[in-house]
Amino acid sequence: MANENTKRATNELTAESTETSFSITRREMLGLAGVAGLAALTGFSSEAAPLPQHKKVRIACVTTYWAATRSHADWIMCKLMDGYWWQGAHTPSRVEVVSVYIHQLAESPLGQKVCKAKNIPIFKTVGEALTLGGNELAVDGVVIIGEHGEYPTNLKGQWMLPRWWFYQQMIKVFEQSKRSVPVFNDKHLSVSWDEAKWMFDKSRELNFPLTGGSSIPVYFRKPEIEPDIDTPIKNSVVVGGASDEGALFHCVDVLQAFVERRKGGETGVKSVQCIRGPETWTWTQQNPWAANLLESVRKSFDLKPGHFQENNRPNVCIVEYNDGTKAAVYNGEGVGWTYAGEIDGRRDPTIISMLGWPGPFSQYHASNSQPHWITELMVTKKEPFNAERLLLSTGIVAYNMDSNWENGKYSAVGRRIETPFMNMSYRSVRGAQFSQGARPPDTPYIRGFAD
Repeated sequence: MANENTKRATNELTAESTETSFSITRREMLGLAGVAGLAALTGFSSEAAPLPQHKKVRIACVTTYWAATRSHADWIMCKLMDGYWWQGAHTPSRVEVVSVYIHQLAESPLGQKVCKAKNIPIFKTVGEALTLGGNELAVDGVVIIGEHGEYPTNLKGQWMLPRWWFYQQMIKVFEQSKRSVPVFNDKHLSVSWDEAKWMFDKSRELNFPLTGGSSIPVYFRKPEIEPDIDTPIKNSVVVGGASDEGALFHCVDVLQAFVERRKGGETGVKSVQCIRGPETWTWTQQNPWAANLLESVRKSFDLKPGHFQENNRPNVCIVEYNDGTKAAVYNGEGVGWTYAGEIDGRRDPTIISMLGWPGPFSQYHASNSQPHWITELMVTKKEPFNAERLLLSTGIVAYNMDSNWENGKYSAVGRRIETPFMNMSYRSVRGAQFSQGARPPDTPYIRGFAD
């Protein structure tokens, strides 16, 4: 099992590092206004009992595994330590990583080496990392990176990474300290909607800003545009590597980043369904809106007719929203991550792609724009985007993975799962958040920018 999981982690790193091919893994087979009032009633505050003033915001990082040089732990934490490339220039770090917890410490020699070089203590428990070995919360922010490492996969193909367990340990410290701080959670919150909803609810109950998700929505774009808020989006398609749960989440988070800007705002998800194999194309033919948007993506890349249908492992995640808006996420190659939206009153679809490397391989593709927004969260104590988006993206992926399984039996044509509990509504107020300007130089990254 260990060798299998190591191979899977390597494959996922490869999948996230290319625009045209995605490794097939074993997993494929198988309201803020009320928060202040609640805080007043509970005596819980993100501002209570302020820490002594420090030059930088102090961060605790909690991760599963830190061995591969381009694992999520490596690129996120090193950029928080050393600064990052943003909008065409290197930005010095505005936070200080003061403690680290590594769940699979023995398997993480790189993390041990970096922390030793930076004089950052590695603690034995999540609680100790947040309290710096004391009795109360002693940091200004928490970064959870539950990605990569030796973890099992369940029957549905979900990688059982301990994000929820990390979060539980953190909440214990917040509650005993009667104080909370901003939290970033890499990728989806959990494999379970119930766990993810609990995580979201705790952020509101204990009055702390929460963000996370995929790095792709803030990736470089072509063209460099952001749909206006209240754009009359009717239907949407996202095409990208969606061969397994982790890769699918990137695509779903891209979808949510666009559709939340539709007229009237987000209304919540009515149903989710997953179809795999040749039946993917039967469903597509029966739904002209999806077929037309998929064809518009093919033509925009000048790909040959039938390009996407040649995929030997096709699948589609079908999402219906409460306001009648529809969306489909396809596993497809050759287009990076591409969004296509049918806009009311416009003849042609709006197509926006996230393509290629945002810089040379030496700087790793996702290691700049996301740490920028992590830093903004920690410094401003405000969510860069609504945490509801992270929750809905998590729920869509969870029920997509559920769809093909019922009572332990698999069906390529998954059941349509109604999701009345995903009726979250909100209006996006964010501006453009994606990377722009010159891309990073081809400078070897030796735990910091080498001049």
